[in-house]
Amino acid sequence: MSRFIGIGNALVDVLVQIPDATILHTLGLPKGSMQLVDFARARQVMLAVEHFGNAKASGGSASNTIHGLARLGNATAFIGHIGNDETGDFFRSDMEKAGIQPILITSNDPSGIAHALITPDGERTFATFLGAALNLSAEHLRPEMFAQAEYLYVEGYLVQNEELIIKAMALAKEAGLKVVLDLASYNVVEANRPLLEHLLKSYVDIVFANEEEAKALTGGDPEQSLDYLGSVCGLAVVKLGARGALVKRGSETVLGQAFQADVIDTTGAGDLFAAGFLHVLALGGTLQQAVAAGALLGAKVIGQLGPKIPDAMWPQLRTQISGI
Repeated sequence: MSRFIGIGNALVDVLVQIPDATILHTLGLPKGSMQLVDFARARQVMLAVEHFGNAKASGGSASNTIHGLARLGNATAFIGHIGNDETGDFFRSDMEKAGIQPILITSNDPSGIAHALITPDGERTFATFLGAALNLSAEHLRPEMFAQAEYLYVEGYLVQNEELIIKAMALAKEAGLKVVLDLASYNVVEANRPLLEHLLKSYVDIVFANEEEAKALTGGDPEQSLDYLGSVCGLAVVKLGARGALVKRGSETVLGQAFQADVIDTTGAGDLFAAGFLHVLALGGTLQQAVAAGALLGAKVIGQLGPKIPDAMWPQLRTQISGI
């Protein structure tokens, strides 16, 4: 099986279902966005929503994708930074239980926590305290971390540390890996367009973007964005939610259909789409097969609370994907 390494913010998601968007307005959190907050602000959010109850799951965009790839039977590893605390222990344990090799640097800073506030339409809004996750630096990366791997999966949130994301991609390319980038969030793209354009042109082989992220980068509609992304990367995917996904590789363009799903929580939809897509692509499947696998996993995860598909569902999903 192919070997995938993910690098990103090691976070524990605290999932909170809220009755409407009122609390988002009160907290000044734009619906559907990912806002970085400091410890004091994270505590304010926690206190404002604690009466709703919550569930916890290891999270972070790249971590979610690597989890999906591991559940599909791939050899996987994850590079991140956690604190020496209960939250960090939870994150490491969840990695190991999924069969992922954790390459985790630790410090005494508190581990990162992302409060995911989920409205009844399934949309999630993140207030993310990066904590110890922010301590991951270029100095922690060594060439041997990338040895004998085939793909490096990078979450776009790492643009907060330009030196780190460039070194990770450069080491991966030197080791012969394909570099995969997910653009992460429209507000992240808006704030970092020059850096993202540089990464796409210089290092990235495969890029994933949803419709909003693609527009934030290019200013165009999905088809125009796909043409641009496909011209600078070997393979580009623009996800269209319930309308499916557009994929371009060279002169080949594919429109894949979405699977119908009852939406409970969209957290992890794009991350699991990427897992299914990359799994099939690495096995030599067609673009149409890869999109179908991604759409299947994306549909399954939005029917759950949180960014993970329950363990009991994976045997059937592996069977379905092998037959796509």
